[in-house]
Amino acid sequence: MAAKWRQRFIEPRLEGLSDEPRPGRPPTIRDGQVEQVVIDILESTPKDAAHRSRTSMAKRSGLSPSRVGRIWKAFRLRPHRAETFKLSKNPPSPFILPRASAGHRWL
Repeated sequence: MAAKWRQRFIEPRLEGLSDEPRPGRPPTIRDGQVEQVVIDILESTPKDAAHRSRTSMAKRSGLSPSRVGRIWKAFRLRPHRAETFKLSKNPPSPFILPRASAGHRWL
């Protein structure tokens, strides 16, 4: 392996050390699209929701929801997770029972 890199350096010097094109399908998404998805998720929130979903972000960016999810995963973005505790704006429901204490069991 080292002999291969040494030979690459001897012939064209530093230009020879650049990586050769890799096999496979070329990327179909541009860096600008990835950057726009990251900026949108970090700097904007939707009017009708607390955070953006993959589906809403996909509609906004023109990419597929799975592609948006892969971008979020690559940058470790989790828009559904709040950094701080938020109180609900909904009124309390009369149908929700209070939680049992540690020593008490509901019958």
